[in-house]
Amino acid sequence: MRIPFQGDFLSRLAVVLLAILLLLGFVGPSLPVGDPAAIAFGPRLSPPAPGWLMGTDNLGRTMLPRVLQGIRITFVLATAPVLITSVLAVVIGMLAGYLGGWFDELVARLADVLFAFPSLLLGLILVAIMGPGVRGITAAIILITLPLMVRVVRATTLSIASRDYVAASRVSGASLPRLLLVHLLPNIAGAVVVQATFTISVSMLIESGLSFLGIGVQPPVASLGSLVQNGSVYLVQAPWLALAPGFFLAVAIFSVNLLGDGLRDRLDPLEAHGLK
Repeated sequence: MRIPFQGDFLSRLAVVLLAILLLLGFVGPSLPVGDPAAIAFGPRLSPPAPGWLMGTDNLGRTMLPRVLQGIRITFVLATAPVLITSVLAVVIGMLAGYLGGWFDELVARLADVLFAFPSLLLGLILVAIMGPGVRGITAAIILITLPLMVRVVRATTLSIASRDYVAASRVSGASLPRLLLVHLLPNIAGAVVVQATFTISVSMLIESGLSFLGIGVQPPVASLGSLVQNGSVYLVQAPWLALAPGFFLAVAIFSVNLLGDGLRDRLDPLEAHGLK
């Protein structure tokens, strides 16, 4: 049986770290660590102790279950919109790259317009329109990450569409859906997977940034970004409130980026070494 990422220590480390984080986040509610919303579970702003391993916050809530909940919420809110983005980008990017003409020009110009807006500003505008919470965060992540994903899919499609076997299939009378699904999609799948992996880390930053500003995940639910924001108020008196969720957020982003590097090396080694 072949071991994934054999010989690539950093990628295997990333897989292990992500597996641990996901296990903590999704198995956390079943562990006897307490209720993340239980007020006065312990003394207010208590440092880490045997009864509350990550200390307590300003309302006496134990931080351990809140951090575990934050890991789960951050991963869900970062991954689900990226999956939607990937589907939209594959459809739009393949059609633009293959059909060309006015549709390709329209897609390229719309992507340029979205790129003109700073990511955080665009996220603030969308959340202001749709309201704070999961719906606003999801819309912000999709709209911010879609242009880059579309560009990657479009560029890869342009390269594949010019190959002889695609031209031969087109001349033989293959339909557009067959050309896209049989000849183009399998050949751009590697680029999509790699880009989607990197996009998840960007999505985590967007979600955490909006939650840190208080317009993302709303209480009593906690994400890592909102926990860092709550802890920043008591950074001098109780630094563990910000350091614990900040540490797990940094590890999550670091691990996803390392995994993306490993996938790029495996799926597109020429691009990884600058030979394309």
